[in-house]
Amino acid sequence: MEDSFRHKGLRKKLVDEVRHKGIIDERVLDALGKVPRHLFMESGFINFSYKDSAFPIGAGQTISQPYTVAFQTQLLQVKPLDKVLEIGTGSGYQTAILLEMGAKVYTIERQKELYVKAKTLLEQMGYNPHFFYGDGYKGMPSYGPFSRILVTAAAPEIPQALIDQLEVGGRLVIPLGDNTGQNMTLLEKISPTETRTSNHGRFIFVPLLKGTNN
Repeated sequence: MEDSFRHKGLRKKLVDEVRHKGIIDERVLDALGKVPRHLFMESGFINFSYKDSAFPIGAGQTISQPYTVAFQTQLLQVKPLDKVLEIGTGSGYQTAILLEMGAKVYTIERQKELYVKAKTLLEQMGYNPHFFYGDGYKGMPSYGPFSRILVTAAAPEIPQALIDQLEVGGRLVIPLGDNTGQNMTLLEKISPTETRTSNHGRFIFVPLLKGTNN
């Protein structure tokens, strides 16, 4: 679990790069500077840990590009003690960023291999989100409502179950589209029956899959 001066220096350069690309939320940038991304990478990719790129993490999934993580997090407008539902734990890197920002995180992963790996790693690092192995399409209704919901995989539409679990005044961020690319979409819940959506640029994510995978 080494986090050397070299790692910290590379992280500072990464934060500067992400800031230069347009991320202005200092709390997001501060969290990016604190989380040791190299610990979430496959050992073969250690030398690439602080490049602003996505990389494979197994089970056909990727650890997102740091800029993308920062962009989604900035759009979410996370405040300390916000109750955040994360759909797609993946490597656990985004989870750690949310926790560094003071959120109370509920994270769900459908790939058993990734669920076990991320849970073990985050706990070893001293992070303690609420972990769930299950179908992200369904959310976590028994733990809702949530003030923020973040989906870290591409979907053709916003699952109604997630909209139902978002509190009034809450924000949901999800990449919407097919495998050729997605629009980063923000849904704001105006009232129990009214929502407003807006698009915030094109991205590429792995697909959000239904069910679970043992």
